[in-house]
Amino acid sequence: MLSEQLFHHDRVSLNFASGPRSGPALVFFHGVTRRWQSFVPLIPTLSTRWHVQALDHRGHGLSSRVPAGYLVKDYVHDSVAFVQNQVQGPVALYGHSLGAMVAAGVAAELPQQVQGVVMEDPPFGTMGSHIGQSALLSYFAGVQPFAGSTLPVGALARQVAEIPLTTPGKAGSVRLGDTRDMASLRFTARCLKQLDRDVLAPIVAGRWLDGFDWAAVLSHVTCPALLLQADLSVGGMLTDDDAAEAERLMPDCSRVRLPKAGHLIHWLQTETCLRLVNSFLESLEMS
Repeated sequence: MLSEQLFHHDRVSLNFASGPRSGPALVFFHGVTRRWQSFVPLIPTLSTRWHVQALDHRGHGLSSRVPAGYLVKDYVHDSVAFVQNQVQGPVALYGHSLGAMVAAGVAAELPQQVQGVVMEDPPFGTMGSHIGQSALLSYFAGVQPFAGSTLPVGALARQVAEIPLTTPGKAGSVRLGDTRDMASLRFTARCLKQLDRDVLAPIVAGRWLDGFDWAAVLSHVTCPALLLQADLSVGGMLTDDDAAEAERLMPDCSRVRLPKAGHLIHWLQTETCLRLVNSFLESLEMS
Protein backbone atom coordinates (compact mmCIF):
# COMPACT_ATOMS: atom_id res chain seq x y z
CA MET A 1 0.00 0.00 0.00
CA LEU A 2 1.25 3.49 -0.89
CA SER A 3 1.11 6.53 1.35
CA GLU A 4 1.48 10.13 0.19
CA GLN A 5 3.82 12.53 1.95
CA LEU A 6 5.47 15.90 1.38
CA PHE A 7 9.16 16.63 0.89
CA HIS A 8 10.17 20.24 1.52
CA HIS A 9 13.18 22.05 0.05
CA ASP A 10 13.93 25.58 -1.20
CA ARG A 11 10.39 26.73 -0.39
CA VAL A 12 8.99 23.99 -2.61
CA SER A 13 6.80 21.17 -1.29
CA LEU A 14 6.90 18.00 -3.38
CA ASN A 15 4.21 15.40 -3.00
CA PHE A 16 5.36 11.80 -3.30
CA ALA A 17 3.97 8.33 -2.83
CA SER A 18 5.97 5.78 -0.88
CA GLY A 19 5.47 2.02 -0.77
CA PRO A 20 6.62 -0.71 1.59
CA ARG A 21 10.35 -1.15 2.22
CA SER A 22 10.60 -4.34 0.18
CA GLY A 23 14.17 -3.79 -0.98
CA PRO A 24 16.45 -1.09 -2.40
CA ALA A 25 15.03 2.29 -3.35
CA LEU A 26 13.42 2.80 -6.76
CA VAL A 27 12.29 6.36 -7.53
CA PHE A 28 9.87 7.25 -10.34
CA PHE A 29 9.70 10.55 -12.24
CA HIS A 30 6.65 11.15 -14.46
CA GLY A 31 6.23 13.04 -17.73
CA VAL A 32 5.10 16.64 -18.14
CA THR A 33 1.38 17.30 -17.42
CA ARG A 34 1.03 13.98 -15.61
CA ARG A 35 1.47 12.94 -11.92
CA TRP A 36 2.87 10.02 -9.93
CA GLN A 37 -0.23 7.90 -10.63
CA SER A 38 1.08 7.51 -14.18
CA PHE A 39 3.11 4.58 -12.84
CA VAL A 40 0.20 2.67 -11.29
CA PRO A 41 0.52 -0.04 -14.01
CA LEU A 42 4.09 -0.82 -12.86
CA ILE A 43 4.13 -0.18 -9.12
CA PRO A 44 2.29 -3.28 -7.80
CA THR A 45 4.77 -5.64 -9.44
CA LEU A 46 7.92 -3.63 -8.77
CA SER A 47 7.03 -2.88 -5.15
CA THR A 48 7.42 -6.56 -4.25
CA ARG A 49 11.19 -6.24 -4.72
CA TRP A 50 11.82 -2.50 -4.34
CA HIS A 51 11.04 0.38 -2.03
CA VAL A 52 9.06 2.39 -4.54
CA GLN A 53 8.81 6.17 -4.28
CA ALA A 54 7.06 8.23 -6.95
CA LEU A 55 7.23 12.01 -7.13
CA ASP A 56 4.82 14.69 -8.32
CA HIS A 57 6.99 17.29 -10.06
CA ARG A 58 6.60 20.93 -9.05
CA GLY A 59 3.44 22.39 -10.61
CA HIS A 60 1.93 18.92 -10.99
CA GLY A 61 -0.42 16.87 -8.84
CA LEU A 62 -0.26 17.91 -5.20
CA SER A 63 3.16 19.57 -5.36
CA SER A 64 3.81 23.32 -5.02
CA ARG A 65 3.25 25.84 -7.77
CA VAL A 66 6.41 27.80 -8.62
CA PRO A 67 5.90 30.81 -10.93
CA ALA A 68 8.48 30.95 -13.73
CA GLY A 69 10.22 27.81 -12.45
CA TYR A 70 9.29 25.13 -14.95
CA LEU A 71 12.35 24.43 -17.06
CA VAL A 72 13.76 20.89 -17.20
CA LYS A 73 16.70 22.05 -15.10
CA ASP A 74 14.27 23.09 -12.33
CA TYR A 75 12.75 19.62 -12.16
CA VAL A 76 16.26 18.13 -12.01
CA HIS A 77 17.15 20.47 -9.14
CA ASP A 78 14.14 19.28 -7.12
CA SER A 79 14.78 15.63 -7.84
CA VAL A 80 18.45 15.76 -6.90
CA ALA A 81 17.44 17.26 -3.55
CA PHE A 82 14.79 14.58 -3.09
CA VAL A 83 17.17 11.69 -3.74
CA GLN A 84 19.93 13.22 -1.61
CA ASN A 85 17.71 13.90 1.39
CA GLN A 86 14.75 11.53 1.23
CA VAL A 87 16.34 8.34 -0.09
CA GLN A 88 18.74 6.35 2.04
CA GLY A 89 21.48 4.32 0.41
CA PRO A 90 21.81 3.22 -3.22
CA VAL A 91 18.94 3.95 -5.57
CA ALA A 92 17.65 3.06 -9.03
CA LEU A 93 15.71 5.63 -11.02
CA TYR A 94 12.87 5.27 -13.55
CA GLY A 95 11.78 8.23 -15.63
CA HIS A 96 9.25 8.61 -18.42
CA SER A 97 9.55 11.43 -21.00
CA LEU A 98 10.42 14.58 -18.98
CA GLY A 99 11.06 12.18 -16.10
CA ALA A 100 13.61 10.29 -18.19
CA MET A 101 15.63 13.46 -18.68
CA VAL A 102 15.25 14.25 -14.98
CA ALA A 103 16.45 10.76 -14.06
CA ALA A 104 19.50 11.24 -16.29
CA GLY A 105 20.18 14.58 -14.64
CA VAL A 106 20.01 13.06 -11.17
CA ALA A 107 22.23 10.14 -12.18
CA ALA A 108 24.79 12.57 -13.61
CA GLU A 109 24.88 14.64 -10.40
CA LEU A 110 24.81 11.74 -7.93
CA PRO A 111 27.02 9.05 -9.50
CA GLN A 112 27.94 7.50 -6.14
CA GLN A 113 24.31 6.96 -5.10
CA VAL A 114 22.50 6.14 -8.35
CA GLN A 115 23.18 2.54 -9.36
CA GLY A 116 20.98 2.33 -12.44
CA VAL A 117 18.56 4.39 -14.52
CA VAL A 118 15.61 3.48 -16.77
CA MET A 119 14.87 6.13 -19.39
CA GLU A 120 11.53 5.62 -21.13
CA ASP A 121 11.32 7.51 -24.43
CA PRO A 122 13.08 10.76 -23.40
CA PRO A 123 12.10 13.50 -25.90
CA PHE A 124 15.46 15.35 -25.95
CA GLY A 125 15.53 17.46 -29.14
CA THR A 126 11.94 16.60 -30.04
CA MET A 127 10.77 18.77 -27.14
CA GLY A 128 13.59 21.25 -27.60
CA SER A 129 14.65 22.98 -30.79
CA HIS A 130 12.53 20.64 -32.93
CA ILE A 131 9.18 21.02 -31.15
CA GLY A 132 7.78 23.18 -33.93
CA GLN A 133 8.35 20.40 -36.45
CA SER A 134 5.69 18.04 -35.06
CA ALA A 135 2.16 18.05 -33.68
CA LEU A 136 3.53 18.45 -30.15
CA LEU A 137 3.43 22.24 -30.23
CA SER A 138 -0.25 22.25 -31.18
CA TYR A 139 -0.93 19.66 -28.45
CA PHE A 140 0.66 21.64 -25.62
CA ALA A 141 -0.80 24.92 -26.84
CA GLY A 142 -4.16 23.18 -27.05
CA VAL A 143 -4.17 21.76 -23.52
CA GLN A 144 -2.70 24.88 -21.89
CA PRO A 145 -6.08 26.65 -21.44
CA PHE A 146 -7.44 23.60 -19.62
CA ALA A 147 -4.70 23.45 -16.96
CA GLY A 148 -6.20 24.04 -13.52
CA SER A 149 -9.73 23.62 -14.87
CA THR A 150 -12.61 23.29 -12.40
CA LEU A 151 -14.77 21.35 -14.85
CA PRO A 152 -15.81 17.81 -13.88
CA VAL A 153 -13.41 15.21 -15.28
CA GLY A 154 -15.89 13.84 -17.81
CA ALA A 155 -16.80 17.25 -19.21
CA LEU A 156 -13.14 18.28 -19.36
CA ALA A 157 -12.18 15.06 -21.15
CA ARG A 158 -14.80 15.71 -23.81
CA GLN A 159 -13.48 19.22 -24.40
CA VAL A 160 -9.86 18.04 -24.51
CA ALA A 161 -10.89 15.42 -27.08
CA GLU A 162 -11.79 18.24 -29.48
CA ILE A 163 -8.30 19.78 -29.51
CA PRO A 164 -7.04 19.89 -33.13
CA LEU A 165 -3.53 18.59 -33.70
CA THR A 166 -1.63 20.09 -36.62
CA THR A 167 1.70 19.09 -38.11
CA PRO A 168 3.78 21.63 -40.06
CA GLY A 169 3.87 20.74 -43.73
CA LYS A 170 0.71 18.64 -43.57
CA ALA A 171 -2.69 19.89 -44.57
CA GLY A 172 -5.59 19.78 -42.12
CA SER A 173 -5.67 18.63 -38.51
CA VAL A 174 -6.41 15.54 -36.44
CA ARG A 175 -8.80 15.60 -33.49
CA LEU A 176 -7.05 14.53 -30.25
CA GLY A 177 -9.99 12.28 -29.43
CA ASP A 178 -9.28 10.29 -32.59
CA THR A 179 -5.77 9.45 -31.32
CA ARG A 180 -6.63 8.47 -27.72
CA ASP A 181 -9.44 6.51 -26.12
CA MET A 182 -11.81 8.22 -23.69
CA ALA A 183 -10.45 6.34 -20.67
CA SER A 184 -6.98 7.76 -21.36
CA LEU A 185 -8.46 11.20 -21.96
CA ARG A 186 -10.18 11.04 -18.57
CA PHE A 187 -6.81 10.45 -16.91
CA THR A 188 -5.34 13.31 -18.94
CA ALA A 189 -8.21 15.52 -17.77
CA ARG A 190 -7.69 14.52 -14.14
CA CYS A 191 -4.00 15.44 -14.41
CA LEU A 192 -4.80 18.75 -16.11
CA LYS A 193 -7.08 19.72 -13.24
CA GLN A 194 -4.03 19.49 -10.95
CA LEU A 195 -1.60 21.23 -13.32
CA ASP A 196 -0.29 24.78 -13.04
CA ARG A 197 -0.89 26.45 -16.42
CA ASP A 198 2.57 28.06 -16.19
CA VAL A 199 4.12 24.58 -16.56
CA LEU A 200 3.34 24.71 -20.27
CA ALA A 201 4.57 28.25 -20.97
CA PRO A 202 8.28 27.44 -21.57
CA ILE A 203 7.34 24.41 -23.68
CA VAL A 204 5.11 26.44 -25.99
CA ALA A 205 7.75 29.19 -26.09
CA GLY A 206 10.49 26.70 -27.06
CA ARG A 207 12.49 27.44 -23.91
CA TRP A 208 11.93 24.22 -21.95
CA LEU A 209 15.50 22.93 -22.36
CA ASP A 210 17.20 26.26 -21.54
CA GLY A 211 20.13 25.48 -19.23
CA PHE A 212 19.82 21.73 -19.78
CA ASP A 213 22.36 20.36 -22.25
CA TRP A 214 21.12 16.80 -22.52
CA ALA A 215 24.20 15.53 -24.34
CA ALA A 216 26.49 16.94 -21.65
CA VAL A 217 24.26 15.41 -18.97
CA LEU A 218 24.35 11.97 -20.57
CA SER A 219 28.12 12.11 -20.84
CA HIS A 220 28.19 12.13 -17.02
CA VAL A 221 25.82 9.17 -16.55
CA THR A 222 28.23 6.41 -15.55
CA CYS A 223 25.79 3.86 -14.08
CA PRO A 224 24.03 1.21 -16.18
CA ALA A 225 21.17 2.69 -18.23
CA LEU A 226 18.19 1.10 -19.95
CA LEU A 227 16.93 3.26 -22.82
CA LEU A 228 13.43 2.35 -24.02
CA GLN A 229 12.63 3.79 -27.45
CA ALA A 230 9.04 4.08 -28.64
CA ASP A 231 7.96 4.11 -32.28
CA LEU A 232 7.89 7.58 -33.89
CA SER A 233 5.16 6.48 -36.30
CA VAL A 234 2.70 5.97 -33.42
CA GLY A 235 3.63 8.87 -31.17
CA GLY A 236 7.12 8.08 -29.92
CA MET A 237 9.36 11.08 -29.18
CA LEU A 238 12.91 9.69 -29.10
CA THR A 239 14.43 9.92 -32.57
CA ASP A 240 16.93 7.39 -33.89
CA ASP A 241 19.62 10.08 -34.07
CA ASP A 242 19.11 11.13 -30.46
CA ALA A 243 18.95 7.51 -29.29
CA ALA A 244 22.19 6.70 -31.09
CA GLU A 245 23.83 9.74 -29.51
CA ALA A 246 22.61 8.62 -26.06
CA GLU A 247 24.11 5.17 -26.67
CA ARG A 248 27.40 6.75 -27.64
CA LEU A 249 27.54 9.06 -24.63
CA MET A 250 26.61 6.61 -21.87
CA PRO A 251 29.26 3.91 -21.37
CA ASP A 252 26.83 1.20 -20.17
CA CYS A 253 23.63 1.80 -22.15
CA SER A 254 21.19 -0.95 -23.17
CA ARG A 255 18.90 0.41 -25.90
CA VAL A 256 15.66 -1.40 -26.69
CA ARG A 257 13.46 -0.35 -29.60
CA LEU A 258 9.76 -1.12 -29.28
CA PRO A 259 8.02 -1.18 -32.67
CA LYS A 260 4.35 -0.12 -32.63
CA ALA A 261 4.66 1.21 -29.07
CA GLY A 262 3.60 4.80 -28.51
CA HIS A 263 5.22 7.30 -26.17
CA LEU A 264 3.49 5.88 -23.07
CA ILE A 265 5.18 2.50 -23.27
CA HIS A 266 4.38 1.57 -19.67
CA TRP A 267 0.65 2.09 -20.31
CA LEU A 268 0.41 0.71 -23.82
CA GLN A 269 2.74 -2.30 -23.51
CA THR A 270 2.81 -2.84 -19.75
CA GLU A 271 3.72 -6.53 -19.80
CA THR A 272 6.63 -5.97 -22.18
CA CYS A 273 7.77 -2.94 -20.22
CA LEU A 274 7.75 -4.87 -16.93
CA ARG A 275 9.72 -7.73 -18.47
CA LEU A 276 12.41 -5.38 -19.72
CA VAL A 277 12.54 -3.27 -16.57
CA ASN A 278 12.60 -6.28 -14.23
CA SER A 279 15.42 -7.85 -16.25
CA PHE A 280 17.42 -4.63 -16.08
CA LEU A 281 16.79 -3.88 -12.40
CA GLU A 282 17.65 -7.42 -11.32
CA SER A 283 21.01 -7.06 -13.12
CA LEU A 284 22.07 -4.13 -10.95
CA GLU A 285 24.50 -4.38 -8.06
CA MET A 286 22.75 -2.29 -5.42
CA SER A 287 25.57 -1.67 -2.99
